Amino acid sequence: MESKKKTSAKNKAIDAVAIISVYMDCVLERGEEPKNVFSFCKDAAIDESVFYNFFGSLDSLKQEIWVRFFENTLLVIDKESADKEHQAKDELLTMYFTLFEILTLNRSYVVFSLKENKEGLKNLKSLKVFRKLFKKYIVLILKDKSSEIQEQLSKVSTPILSEGAWLQFLFLLQFWIEDTSKGFEKTDILIEKTVHATLDLLNTKPLESLFDLGKFLWKEKMD
Repeated sequence: MESKKKTSAKNKAIDAVAIISVYMDCVLERGEEPKNVFSFCKDAAIDESVFYNFFGSLDSLKQEIWVRFFENTLLVIDKESADKEHQAKDELLTMYFTLFEILTLNRSYVVFSLKENKEGLKNLKSLKVFRKLFKKYIVLILKDKSSEIQEQLSKVSTPILSEGAWLQFLFLLQFWIEDTSKGFEKTDILIEKTVHATLDLLNTKPLESLFDLGKFLWKEKMD
């Protein structure tokens, strides 16, 4: 019987992407995170000096994984939305749907890193840089590309707006982690309802959207 192959970066071009890929495979294959850089590099057949050319620690590597998720999201959006003008609602929906598509491609790692490693709130440390990029992007969409709601937005401070958007994302992320529907279709529904409710709060009909969102969440809890 063929023995299980050891996760290794050997015979690959060693760069940040290769190290990230090996790290994610290593974590999932072993069901636990490496104790330190030395043990990871030994298991992955990477020289420590090579690792430190790209990352200062395992924590910085884990943060970079989430940064890459978001950067890839923006690359896809830029490619598909070139020379097109969109309203804020369209921009937000596109961002969320694209981001969650990328997270779904890496679902095993995301779920493990945020849930199955038993670290609780410590897991959110990996989202530290991602959080800054996400909040900056949300403000860019709502402040610079939303002339249709500028009057309402002028009453909301940037920190409140960005922090509210971050809490919304964490809410969606938690729902997606627990979602067992085919193709995560319930997450897609929730994204639409959440974005609509959020923008309607800044617009003219908040109660309708909140009621619709509340009905969906209540149904999900009771099912």
